[in-house]
Amino acid sequence: MTEAVTTRASKALLVTRVLVSAHAVAIIGQPVFAGGYLGGDYDMLWLHRWGADAVSFLAYAQVVAALVLWLKRGSRWVFGVSLLIAAGETAQYFAGLAGALDLHIPLGVALVTGMVLTTIGIWRVTQ
Repeated sequence: MTEAVTTRASKALLVTRVLVSAHAVAIIGQPVFAGGYLGGDYDMLWLHRWGADAVSFLAYAQVVAALVLWLKRGSRWVFGVSLLIAAGETAQYFAGLAGALDLHIPLGVALVTGMVLTTIGIWRVTQ
C-alpha cells in the first residue's frame, strides 16, 4: 500500500472512530433518559426523543464514514456493522413512536451492546 493511500485511510479511520465513539455515548444516554421518564420526570421523554434524533443522525453519519473508510482500503467490517446498526436503529425509532415497548426495549438493549462492541472494535483496528 502506498503512503498516500495509508494516510487517507488513517484520516478516514480517525473520522470513523470519532463518529462511532460519539454514537456510542449518545446511545448509552438513551436508557438514562428513558429511565428518568419512567421514574416520574416527564421532561425526560423530550430528551429521549431528542436523543433518538441525535442517535439516528450519528448512525447514518457513521455509515457514510465507514463506507469512505472501506473505499480508502480500510477495514470493511465496520461498514457492514454500521449498516446493520443503522437499520436496527431505524426500526427502534419507529417502534418507539408506535409505543411498541415489547420491541423497543429489547432492541434498545441489543443496539447499545452492539455499539459498545463496535466502539471497542474500531479502536482496536490498525492501519
